[in-house]
Amino acid sequence: MKNIRDKCIDFFKNEDIRKDVKEMLKPFAQIMYNELYLYIWVICFYNVFLIFIVLVNLFLLLKMIRKSNIIQITSFDI
Repeated sequence: MKNIRDKCIDFFKNEDIRKDVKEMLKPFAQIMYNELYLYIWVICFYNVFLIFIVLVNLFLLLKMIRKSNIIQITSFDI
């Protein structure tokens, strides 16, 4: 006796059935894409902005570390 998984695999082995299922799901996928389109772009811009902020912080931190090393070296000379 076949279990549900095996029945589903057998069901989708037929190419015509796969095409029909894809055609039935196309409108649903299009609706979901139209609803999530704006949110996808917001997430993309947020990630770019976040990477930019991290790089700026890294640059400022390195700049501060270099400056503090120079100040410490000059303070020992006095």
